[in-house]
Amino acid sequence: MISHDLSGLSAVCEARAPVDAAYLADASASMGLRGRADAVALPADAAEVAAVMRWCYERDVPVVPRGGGTGYAGGAVPIDGGVVLSLERLTRVRSFDPLLWRIEVEAGVRTATVARLARENGLYFPVDPGAAEQSQIGGNIATNAGGPHTFKYGVMGKWVMGLEAVVPPGELVQVGGPVRKDVAGYDLASLLVGSEGTLGIVTAAWLALMPAPALRIPVAASYGSTAAGCAAIESVLASGVVPAVLEYLDAGAIAASGATFPGGLADDARFLVITESDTGAQDADALAEALGRTALRPDATALWRWREGVSLAVTARRGGKLSEDIAVPLDRMAQAIDEIVAIGARHALEACSWGHAGDGNLHATFLLASPEDLPRAEAAVHELFALAIGLGGTISGEHGVGWLKRGWLGRQWDAPAVRLHQAIKAAIDPKGLLNPGKKTA
Repeated sequence: MISHDLSGLSAVCEARAPVDAAYLADASASMGLRGRADAVALPADAAEVAAVMRWCYERDVPVVPRGGGTGYAGGAVPIDGGVVLSLERLTRVRSFDPLLWRIEVEAGVRTATVARLARENGLYFPVDPGAAEQSQIGGNIATNAGGPHTFKYGVMGKWVMGLEAVVPPGELVQVGGPVRKDVAGYDLASLLVGSEGTLGIVTAAWLALMPAPALRIPVAASYGSTAAGCAAIESVLASGVVPAVLEYLDAGAIAASGATFPGGLADDARFLVITESDTGAQDADALAEALGRTALRPDATALWRWREGVSLAVTARRGGKLSEDIAVPLDRMAQAIDEIVAIGARHALEACSWGHAGDGNLHATFLLASPEDLPRAEAAVHELFALAIGLGGTISGEHGVGWLKRGWLGRQWDAPAVRLHQAIKAAIDPKGLLNPGKKTA
């Protein structure tokens, strides 16, 4: 365990030591992950973020950037000391141009704030990682966050026009901006998106917006088996309609949450498919035809309120859960869904999944009745990652690699890709002080 003398940090910006426990964990705390830090820095603006980086880089002190703490991979957890750099005070909306469909916000602005400003001005920001009131734009960029509606509209990176960021050893850089097309150099903004704070600390972003869809018509249907439900998903994709969302719940997730589904579900429902048209009633009719005779049209507001509660309902079934976010090719999804349950059974755990069917993104979940179940669940997760890779998929569809999936990227990628990954890290952060141990292959 390493300790650092950070007595002079308070001269750079507001800093606190000892560190409040809230800064030592993120949403992965339920998996037993809690870190240690020597201090937390609370910069008020981008210049102070750069000053903290310079101070730490000169003294070989690790820096762990932190947004809203809603991540599930331990990406914001300080593993072995150093400075937690919280972006919670960078909350300014620097500019908002509704008529030009764009907004510039600092990294600490909440996802819900951007969505609300867009909505109040007839616009739409489709990224919703599921914790909109807590998650921050900087964290969404760091993990390239998604959500249900990104099936049609794309993950966070698609909506980033430009970034302001601090990179080692403490330089403030700007890439991109209010211009919608720029191919003048390497796509450095995209390199920072999804880097989980290992290459730079995003301090502000230009975000694109779009006109709000005129209406939302959900269409859902239940099926008696995984195979039948996945066949319906393929029928939706073949319909010619691009739904705004394409979601699924398996039998275990339905058992936990189906009793409160708006409009009710059949007693023999073992698989649920949810789609939504935001382009008109004709497309909703086509989606209903693709889903078959059991299709129904729940109220949109009630449906998405229910959908946001699925994770909590699954947790309540046994009292705890360990959930991961693998993604697989669509033609292997039925196999993956059934195998998740089988993996759980091999480790004496109840298992289920739900997620973004159109993206092949499965929230594979192992239920925990007590802390004693956690080691078995961790072993199950390793089987899960191997399954995803074996099916030609990925260990993470939207939560990132963070600390909990360290080492697995090297099993998913071939050796030349891993070397390129490591070379980029070494070139930008030669001392390896920026969020050390995260996003590693």
